[in-house]
Amino acid sequence: MHGTRIPLAKPDSRAITIRLARNPSDLMLVTAIRSAVYLAEQDCPFDEEFDGNDMVAAHFIGYIGNEPAGCLRVRFFGDFAKVERLAVRHQYRRSRLSFKLVQASIDFVKRKGFRKIYGQAQDRLVDFWAHFGAKPLGHNRKITFSDFSYTEMLLEIEPGPDAITLDSDPYVIIRPEGDWDRPGVLDASSGRAVTSPLRDLALADR
Repeated sequence: MHGTRIPLAKPDSRAITIRLARNPSDLMLVTAIRSAVYLAEQDCPFDEEFDGNDMVAAHFIGYIGNEPAGCLRVRFFGDFAKVERLAVRHQYRRSRLSFKLVQASIDFVKRKGFRKIYGQAQDRLVDFWAHFGAKPLGHNRKITFSDFSYTEMLLEIEPGPDAITLDSDPYVIIRPEGDWDRPGVLDASSGRAVTSPLRDLALADR
């Protein structure tokens, strides 16, 4: 085998994967995707699309193969989560990416223990959201913004059997968002002896 090159398996260029945004580079991907969809295609003004809520939300990024192709945002309120800003680049809209993004967000919200998901769907997309069990909220409140008419939608869910609660392992609660099943850096730090470094500083200041 010496000197023989083993061909590497090529990644499936059509495979769909979803992950959470975790750093500024990921937020740049989200910005690029939403700019292509909402600013370029729907002529949405910049300050209406980038509304000041991106830094207080969870963002999902969807890939087709290695290409970032879609995204979705989730924000959290007292007793409900709001799923919003679903965007898929036009060349990938024949894929199942939009469905995968929404399902990933629903699973995420269930894991966090919520029972209600609220959304504001463009009227033409009500049937898409109904696919997941969402129904018009019934308030009959007319919502229009950024030149579209919207319908309020509500999806009632049951928290997952592994939903995170106050009774959950405390190390699970402090792990990176969405990566709760894998020990994190703070789990590893628990193996060190307790030294209370600030106590030594307090003693030195006396």
